[in-house]
Amino acid sequence: MSTESADVVVVGGGIVGVSAAYHLAAAGAGRVLLLERADAVGTGATGACAGGFRHQFSSRINIELSLASVPMILRFAEEHGLPLDVAQHGYLFLVRTPADWDAFRTAADLQHSLGVDVRLLSPDDAAELAPGISLEGIVGATYCPDDGIADPAGLTQGYATLARRAGAELRLGIEVGRIETADGRVTGLSTTGGSIDTPVVVNAAGPWAGTLAATAGVDLPLEPIPRTVVTTGRFPGAPERRTLVIDASTSFYFHREAEGVLMGMGGRDERPTFSTAVDERFVAEQLLPTALRIFPPLERAGVASTWCGLYEMTPDRHPIVGPSPVAGLYLANGFSGHGFQHAPVVGKLLAELIVDGRARTVDVAGLALERFARGDRTPERHVV
Repeated sequence: MSTESADVVVVGGGIVGVSAAYHLAAAGAGRVLLLERADAVGTGATGACAGGFRHQFSSRINIELSLASVPMILRFAEEHGLPLDVAQHGYLFLVRTPADWDAFRTAADLQHSLGVDVRLLSPDDAAELAPGISLEGIVGATYCPDDGIADPAGLTQGYATLARRAGAELRLGIEVGRIETADGRVTGLSTTGGSIDTPVVVNAAGPWAGTLAATAGVDLPLEPIPRTVVTTGRFPGAPERRTLVIDASTSFYFHREAEGVLMGMGGRDERPTFSTAVDERFVAEQLLPTALRIFPPLERAGVASTWCGLYEMTPDRHPIVGPSPVAGLYLANGFSGHGFQHAPVVGKLLAELIVDGRARTVDVAGLALERFARGDRTPERHVV
């Protein structure tokens, strides 16, 4: 097989990878090549996600990432002339225990300090925003009208189009076998399409990022955790707005999708796996009973479709963004379910790190891989 060369190779054609490819090419990084093993971009974790974006996080860095990234989503169609379906109808968190309410109030104070328009609501206020929800056990709710939902396929295809326009090459159906290194530096990649010489690799391989990093001797603390999504058909009492409603105690969420709803939640006994087979028992015994308890109108809904995607979870539920111990290997991994909404700015930050030598838009030093060795484990508590 032949050997070619590139200035930067991005591994992974999900939303993080295509954003990185676009921003790197636009920033003048030289020959940028993106490799995706599937036959299309956005078919992995990105294609299975719900497409939400929000400012309601418990950690400063995630809020700062949202403050930088959400405007890039909202301006995408106008700025780039490419279509993107966006509904900015807010996130509504339902809180059921006094301890959780104290934690959400503390998080709201932090959000307010950073300029986020988050509102503390009574149970009755929450019911006005999401008619039909059960108020049993709810002690309060938080709502931010600037949160919303965007089309994952539209944004991913949009950034792929922009990357190609900026001069990046997106090569599909190519699987990376290993990252080649010498003297502690990246020298290239071996792939099913041949060897590639490159001094810089961006690991944007989603749930498979740990496997890829290990070929370069880098240990990423990532676990692939399956999350199931269910959609329904039309039913009486279906929400009119696309407000994304989350039950903080169970992580169950739902929002209007087409004429029904889209819903999902984490399992009680989540185990790492790369399998994306739908766990029908989980759907029947956990997800649907929880859905009926929180949103009783679903009793008259029929299941239209189910699918399963993978979250790439880190121990502290924060991403790993920045250089690795191997010179030339950059990481954009472990978004713990928040990768879609932060991908626009993360791609920009990677371009800043690689082309300019430092991240300017958001200080992401605290997201370095080394934080785990130092024992910095402040968790993100608002994981959906």
